[in-house]
Amino acid sequence: MRDCLFLVADKNIEAMVVGFLSTDSFHLKLGCNHFNFEQKHDLRVAHGKNDPGIYTMANELLKPYCKTHRRVIVILDAAWNGSPGAIKINNQVENHCRNAGWNDDNHCVIVIDPELENWIWQNNINVCKELGSMDSYEILKAELVTHKFWLSEQSKPNQPKEAVEYVLKKNRIPRSSALYKNIAMKVTTKTCTDAAFVKLKNTLIQWF
Repeated sequence: MRDCLFLVADKNIEAMVVGFLSTDSFHLKLGCNHFNFEQKHDLRVAHGKNDPGIYTMANELLKPYCKTHRRVIVILDAAWNGSPGAIKINNQVENHCRNAGWNDDNHCVIVIDPELENWIWQNNINVCKELGSMDSYEILKAELVTHKFWLSEQSKPNQPKEAVEYVLKKNRIPRSSALYKNIAMKVTTKTCTDAAFVKLKNTLIQWF
């Protein structure tokens, strides 16, 4: 049996997970003990189905793996057309995991509210560099506040995806999955305050 299966909604989440777990010392970065992770065996993407597909049919996607993996983590966004909201998404996908064969101690559902880009925004110079900005994080935040992507009193943009797209467009950098992987490989996990990421990190620490 392999340690853990990751089912993710799209290629950008895939890239972020690979970025976090592809270095030899990833477990030290996350604060857990080492566990085996190989992208080929332990990561599946809901190609063509994305967030709504996982919400409606995660059990079908997961059933082939309940005999090959001890644990499962499902990661998807809360913001998509027709979304019922993060709480309902979480409850539905948890039921899918149980239906597919994992008990409550061996599955974890991560609903990023509103979306993956929330994991990008943390006070780290590598974030600025990957977005093509020569400014400090504070200067970049101030610009995004001016353009209404960020409420000044908040630690994260209120429009995280639109904020990323704005900065990339300004700096003439195409948005790609490589961006997410590169940021995940370079930033620390200690300063990411997003609730979904904290849940993911705490789950890995508990399991491993």
